Amino acid sequence: MFNGKTILITGGTGSFGHKYTATLLARYKPKKIIIFSRDELKQYEMQQQFNQSCMRYFIGDVRDEQRLIRAMHGVDYVIHAAALKQVPAAEYNPMECIKTNINGAEHVINAAIDNNVEKVIALSTDKAANPVNLYGATKLASDKLFVAANNMAGGSRTRFSVVRYGNVVGSRGSVVPFFQQLQAKGSDHIPITHIDMTRFWISLQQGVDFVLKNFERMLGGEIFVPKIPSIRIVDLAKAMAPELPIKIVGIRPGEKLHEMMCPGDMSYHTYEFADHYVIAPAIKFFNRSNDFSSNGLQEQGKLVATNFEYASNTNPEFLSVEQMKLFNQDAML
Repeated sequence: MFNGKTILITGGTGSFGHKYTATLLARYKPKKIIIFSRDELKQYEMQQQFNQSCMRYFIGDVRDEQRLIRAMHGVDYVIHAAALKQVPAAEYNPMECIKTNINGAEHVINAAIDNNVEKVIALSTDKAANPVNLYGATKLASDKLFVAANNMAGGSRTRFSVVRYGNVVGSRGSVVPFFQQLQAKGSDHIPITHIDMTRFWISLQQGVDFVLKNFERMLGGEIFVPKIPSIRIVDLAKAMAPELPIKIVGIRPGEKLHEMMCPGDMSYHTYEFADHYVIAPAIKFFNRSNDFSSNGLQEQGKLVATNFEYASNTNPEFLSVEQMKLFNQDAML
């Protein structure tokens, strides 16, 4: 479905943008891929890797609505990946996080509707479900904006959906590169914030593939959640640096002990499919059905049990230390 199409990626110079661009170029023949981001150095570096004739690079910030409106002219699909994502940084710089993650989401929505973009998928995070930190709260607000945008679009063709998943192996600022840096510097220990901490675990390629598939599945207004394994952070340390002792350093500002992707309060709106969940909108759409038991690929889902929760500590699938070693090796290729 991406052949001959123009795709714009906000925050496109990040880890996801790199992998998504590489995947599009390898599998499809897009008309244009537009990388929209504010970092000129990262754009320059990305141009050295991806210099095909279909590539376009736009300097811009999602805080700038007019620049987004111009950049989305003639665009068919948008992936909104731009965000301020570091939990402690958001706690100490709340207004900056709000300007990018909430105001920026509004600008993406307005620009997409004004340009009659066909489909928009916004990337979310497990931290948006029952958030306890500012980053999660801003992403929850962003998710709500993108769901409600389907009503804002009125009679236009533009549809908005959200993809929510957990920690991405090897992404910038994540725990795997951090542990690798400690090893490279000759650290005498691995710091762990809490002995019981768990996280959802997904590779960058899995995340990209999930987003690609959901462009075909989406009806507009749903939140897609993949079925993925969990890990114990202490097991991750053992998998990556078995020779180093673990030191408990305490939970950081805004950090959760466990993460959740499908809250129990939304179980009345949550459908289970073969390899993913869909959280349907709690609001009513005025111009179409709110039935999300099937999708654009005609896959069939069923409502989960009342009070069902999908959380990292109660996930039925956990990776062992050995499985984690293999998973991380494959993910970092």
